[in-house]
Amino acid sequence: MNGGAIVADAMARRGVGALFTLCGGHISPILVEAKRRGIRVIDVRDEASAVFAADAYARLTGVPGVAAVTAGPGVTNTLTAVTNARLAQVPVVVLGGAAATILKGRGALQDIDQSAVVRPHVKWFGTVQRLGALAEALERAFVSAAEGVPGPVFLECPVDVLYDEATVREWYAEGLGRPGRSLASRARGWYVDWHLRRLFAGGQEPSMDFSHVPAPSPEAPTVDEAARALARAERPVVVVGSQAMARVEAVSALRDALERLGAPVYCSGMARGLLPREHELLRRHGRGAAIREADLVLLAGVPLDFRMGYGAGIGRRTTLISANRDPQDLVRNRRPTVAAVADPSLFLERLSDRADALPRWVEWGSTLADRDRARDDEITAMARASTEFVNPLAVCAGVDRALDDDSILVLDGGDFVASASYVVAPRRPLSFLDPGVFGTLGVGGGFALGAAAARPDAQVWILYGDGSAAFSLAEFDTMVRHKIPAIAVIGNDGGWTQIARGQRKLLNDPVGTELRRSEYERVAEGYGAVGLRIEHPDEIDEVLAAAKSEAAAGKPVVVNALIGATTFRDGSMSM
Repeated sequence: MNGGAIVADAMARRGVGALFTLCGGHISPILVEAKRRGIRVIDVRDEASAVFAADAYARLTGVPGVAAVTAGPGVTNTLTAVTNARLAQVPVVVLGGAAATILKGRGALQDIDQSAVVRPHVKWFGTVQRLGALAEALERAFVSAAEGVPGPVFLECPVDVLYDEATVREWYAEGLGRPGRSLASRARGWYVDWHLRRLFAGGQEPSMDFSHVPAPSPEAPTVDEAARALARAERPVVVVGSQAMARVEAVSALRDALERLGAPVYCSGMARGLLPREHELLRRHGRGAAIREADLVLLAGVPLDFRMGYGAGIGRRTTLISANRDPQDLVRNRRPTVAAVADPSLFLERLSDRADALPRWVEWGSTLADRDRARDDEITAMARASTEFVNPLAVCAGVDRALDDDSILVLDGGDFVASASYVVAPRRPLSFLDPGVFGTLGVGGGFALGAAAARPDAQVWILYGDGSAAFSLAEFDTMVRHKIPAIAVIGNDGGWTQIARGQRKLLNDPVGTELRRSEYERVAEGYGAVGLRIEHPDEIDEVLAAAKSEAAAGKPVVVNALIGATTFRDGSMSM
């Protein structure tokens, strides 16, 4: 039994079906033993993509995603993706290689103080000094990732903990020198032998049962208070965020709860697709105006950060009910009238149990529905306008027409992708992946790999801006090798347009925001994928149909859509 086998067994016990990695000698036993146990090993081209993939896998399955990366630069390359998972509150376990325990601080290959680098960005940081402690450390890692506010954890696995004892003993003898006759040499040999016996001694089973990780449950008096406030409301609004989707197994119960409550619902982040587009309660546009007019706002896993205008739009006389696993997010920028430190989906379920006595807000809901229809009509008209090359809204509308019911949408970009969020709608729950509050570019390739591993039968679509595409286009090599037929649509306007909009207006200079309209479809072909191109509006449906056909044949596809400029998002700037 080597350390790699212990890691693989822990993953199998937890129901982890895929391991995302970039190979390195420090971690090779983990990859080999995972494969032996039927765990799919997907090796990527950038360590950040491995963590992004683990992130997406966790979001769609409810099981912590696992990434294994080699020591030193392999670890430091993950920091953006790790921080993205922390801010998005996603349970990810990162297994990091490390120098041999006896060589720490002695100038070994890729040896740095990984604790100092990583610890500030994770929920829990662990390191293993003995093989016998590895199993329990792994259990603690999985539980820490999932309990309370989910997030990433890091477990440092030194190379001599992962390989078998005979191999490690031979390495020590070759690297440190075999004992000689001198007193110093014999003392060194004694110390090395003592260190090795300690390294491989001890039990290999966790001393505690860490199997159950309950979701934080709301207190009954808090739910009762919220029910009374909701019963008095005349213009309530419910906003459901990504955190409400953490209990993947309870998504149907969450949807049922919203239907029993009967208030208008806005879904954000991972919650998009929770209610079908035509659902009578779902509202998609004008959320800010609805919140300003509401007399009650219920936030389910939604912090009052920049995405919610820091709560400034909620009137001081408006009743604010908030349920959040994170007590800090619960009171950030505004103290709620009713505050529940609890899983938001559980809170909504409990609240809906009191729904029999609640009124139905038909007139208020109709007012918001009329606004939605007017906005949809406005966007449809704007999509018909002529632009240089192709109107980006027309491309987005084409993607929306092309989506199958089992499609998963991955969004990675700025202006083009933000426009798509108004037009392209996920068809079902757990089918929408965006980076979250960190606004990270580069998630696309990794998210697509993780989504495909979580739901192999789903069609995965990536919507890229041409700026963001370059961060992870190399993962189409990974998709070709692992037979993952994702479809990427790149909105190519030759620039970092989301930044350029404000920069030109405020500073009268586009410096640093201009790109070439590069032939990304040819890059894809170089990696072995299929490359297609859209240059005219009448090509949209035909090219996207061809992309779906190639994907159905098992080939990943990149569609390079040359788009023009519109005024659709003028004035949009977040900070």
